[in-house]
Amino acid sequence: MAELGSVAWPPAPIRTERLVLREPEARDRAAVIELFASPEVGTYIGGPQPRDVLEREVPEVPRQRPGRFVVDLDGAMIGMVTLDRRDAERPAAGQAEVGYMFLPEAWGYGYAAEACTAALDWFAGAFPNEPVVLCTQTANESSMRLAAKLGFTEVELFEEYGAEQWLGVRSPATPTGADTAA
Repeated sequence: MAELGSVAWPPAPIRTERLVLREPEARDRAAVIELFASPEVGTYIGGPQPRDVLEREVPEVPRQRPGRFVVDLDGAMIGMVTLDRRDAERPAAGQAEVGYMFLPEAWGYGYAAEACTAALDWFAGAFPNEPVVLCTQTANESSMRLAAKLGFTEVELFEEYGAEQWLGVRSPATPTGADTAA
């Protein structure tokens, strides 16, 4: 299983109908802080992080690394999509996992589906025949709907972080939908 860092990074920006997936830049710092400090965003990921800590610790140019895409709408960051390897002590250890976070004002427009589809298509080209997993709390109804829309099927339910978690897999043969603007 190849590491995400084994592919040429960063790729050229990925353009969708409405969005651009690109690597983080200095202009994204305020949006990164807002994303991680948001109580709404933090609801299913352990809560918001303290804004004062983020102001001190987020570097001038937010961390760039293979698998991290800023989601840009009309020149402004509205969220992030990540592709990482799951930790060794977690279910589906070592598998590629897609994750996403969007600012609350970007919710409900289909941006997450559009951006995740683009990132998953990029991943399928870079790592042919490799499945991807997605993990979310079962209480996160929006993420559960998005997982289904993206073609993930349940592998297991488990308890982690004091809540029931859903783990799904998307086989490499899963086609991405052309209509992602839900």
